[in-house]
Amino acid sequence: LRRDGMKAVPKYLARRVARVWPLHLFILALTVAYASVVAAAGELNNVHYPWEELPLHVLLVHNWGFTGGLTWNDPSWSISGEAGAYLLFPILVLGLDWRKMPAGWAIAALLFLAFLLAAVMGWNGATVLDRDIPRFGLLRAATEFTMGTIVCALWQRWCGRPGAAAALAAALVAAALLLGVAAGAPETLVVPLFLAGLLLALALSADRSGNPLAARPLRYLGEISYSTYLVHFLLYIVFKIAFVQDPANVPPALVASFLLLTFLASVALYHGVERPAQRALNRLFDRRLERRPVQVTA
Repeated sequence: LRRDGMKAVPKYLARRVARVWPLHLFILALTVAYASVVAAAGELNNVHYPWEELPLHVLLVHNWGFTGGLTWNDPSWSISGEAGAYLLFPILVLGLDWRKMPAGWAIAALLFLAFLLAAVMGWNGATVLDRDIPRFGLLRAATEFTMGTIVCALWQRWCGRPGAAAALAAALVAAALLLGVAAGAPETLVVPLFLAGLLLALALSADRSGNPLAARPLRYLGEISYSTYLVHFLLYIVFKIAFVQDPANVPPALVASFLLLTFLASVALYHGVERPAQRALNRLFDRRLERRPVQVTA
């Protein structure tokens, strides 16, 4: 983006659409099918499945302050927030280069964003990150996404000097724990700071031998995690209706069965829907973006 400027923005956004939208739409379609069956039986909760909000979900703008609650496929609220962050990213890249900013200023910006998020959501030790998601979800996504860009820039700056980055990672983790335990700071401040430090620490160890996160099974779980995230809520609803008689007393074997079902569904969705649709959309977008107007000469 920074190298090619505004010319690269359409391709970047097309790549993001291809990455998140097809599977979201597929799971939404499954949820609509489920709601239709339940509605035919006369047992649909119209509050949780409002038909008039479906266009917002299709366009991934349903968590941009247009709705009053989580509806349809609840976890997709964060995908909607990410869509907003994707629109913000070109502005960040073209307008700010954290890598060229003095490290002290970049760290100050990181801390400022963390404290600002906590202040806007309410400075209360009881305040949690999932408070009023329809109201604060987009703000959380944009703020934490921006914090992530700062962490990435600091890692790029210090990847040849792991000592400096490790010191910052340790300081962020320690500050988060201190604020949470000693000062009673809210989760809205503690968790983003803690995760920023943890991600920086993990990035430092990513290329080192013996990194447990580099194991092939864990990498595969990471690859299918988007499918897991989007499908688990619908599976939970259907599984509970079909097999759970007493929600307060679920046998461990039933929990294990649900986890296995979620894993198998994630594998099937990743290989059967997510990746093929992503590749197909990328090819389509590439053809569209690479077309040039034909000049006709007399």
